[in-house]
Amino acid sequence: MTILITGGTGFLGKRLGIALKNNHSVVLTGRNNKQNFQAQKFTGCPVLPMDISNIESVRDVFTEVKPNIVIHAAATKFVDLAERQPMECIDVNVVGSQSIARVSVEKNIEAVIGISTDKVAPPVRNTYGLSKAIMERLFCAMNGKAGTKFTCVRYGNVAWSTGSVLPIWKKMYEETGIIRSTGPEMRRFFFTVDEAVALIVTALENIDYLQGKVLARQMKSAQIKDILTTWTNYKGGHWEKMEGRPGERNDEFLIGELELAHTSEKVFKDILHYVISFNEIASKPLLEVFSSENAERLSESGILKIINNPPIGEL
Repeated sequence: MTILITGGTGFLGKRLGIALKNNHSVVLTGRNNKQNFQAQKFTGCPVLPMDISNIESVRDVFTEVKPNIVIHAAATKFVDLAERQPMECIDVNVVGSQSIARVSVEKNIEAVIGISTDKVAPPVRNTYGLSKAIMERLFCAMNGKAGTKFTCVRYGNVAWSTGSVLPIWKKMYEETGIIRSTGPEMRRFFFTVDEAVALIVTALENIDYLQGKVLARQMKSAQIKDILTTWTNYKGGHWEKMEGRPGERNDEFLIGELELAHTSEKVFKDILHYVISFNEIASKPLLEVFSSENAERLSESGILKIINNPPIGEL
């Protein structure tokens, strides 16, 4: 089976490639050729240039690769950047996802898995969340229109991913001993990259059940202040609050209130998951929103495990 990963040169895409290449033929794609060369060296997977916002670029690569499965990880994902540059966000996250969906149907791709975010759950706070919410709706609505099966997975922050707080804090700490944070009062879901890969594999293995739906799973959260305090208590230095960024909110929702009636619980591999079907009422709907406020909190030892274990290799 041939798997094509869009955004394959990103933090998650590269590790997906490594996780899947032993059992499948994996091709990574990205629009930055410098990153393409680096990703090929890092993963051992072939990498092709592809700009998802250009549908002809997508067609050219799909024609060459002839994938069975597409994992759509390409995105503009920075909240503040999307607020300042919404055109880029819409080009990549909305038009790019549309290109992937259209060409996947044209080429009779067996299945497409879209990588989403907790920022799509209502109430949506920012342009990035809105753009990815459209991707979820687009993919789920495209399911059943042809032979291609579509699903999405939704989760929170992947620890140590490119441009996320941990590598930024690490750089600050190494340079000055001071970590500056825009939101110590905020709470966020934290997920390891291995857990993110496992959720995508679960979606792939259960595509017949999950087609036309969104898959999420129980996650633990942490208050940013607790991570900062744990970091400085064990490593030294101190932290300071800095001015906030546009588009942020104190808590993230994995399942929002408007989605409760459409969400059911499902256990995969002994882990509780949530399955959202936008146009169906669940027989046993979820009764309470699942947010970073009411989720189980990471313990100090759990926070330390994340802080002290950045993934091996380039970030």
